[in-house]
Amino acid sequence: MNDSNYTPPDITLVGDAHVKAYLESNGAVGHMWNGVPCLVLTTTGAKSGEPRQSALIYGRDGDRYLIIASQAGAPTHPNWYHNLRANPQVTINVGDQQIDVTASTAEGDEHDRLWKVMTDVWPNYDTYQTRTERVIPVVVLTPS
Repeated sequence: MNDSNYTPPDITLVGDAHVKAYLESNGAVGHMWNGVPCLVLTTTGAKSGEPRQSALIYGRDGDRYLIIASQAGAPTHPNWYHNLRANPQVTINVGDQQIDVTASTAEGDEHDRLWKVMTDVWPNYDTYQTRTERVIPVVVLTPS
C-alpha cells in the first residue's frame, strides 16, 4: 500500500456529530471541513425505510454535485451508497440549502473524468483507491 501522498485529516468533527452540527447551524459549522466543502446526504435505508444521513466531501460538475463512495478504501461500499442505489431520489443539504437530487453512478470515461475532479478536491481519494480492489464509485447528484 502506497500512502506517501496521504494527508491524515483532522477528525474532531466526524460521523453523527458532523451531521448534527451541520444541520443545526445550517452549514455554518461543518460545511468546510479540513479545507474542503461538505454536504449532508439524506438517503432512505434500503432495508429499514428510515432516513439516514451522512456528511460527505463534495465537488461540482456544472449544476451537478459529486460525492465519492470511498469509505477510506474499505473493501466494501458504504451503507449510504447501497441505500441510494435502492432509492436514487435523495436530498442534500449544501450550506443552508436543501436540494432534492437524483443519484447515479458514473461509469467508464465519465467516472475517470469526475474522479479527477474529486481528487483535485480531496487528493486522499487516490490513496483510498490503492487500499481496495473495488472500483470506488463516483456518485453524481443531479438536482430534480
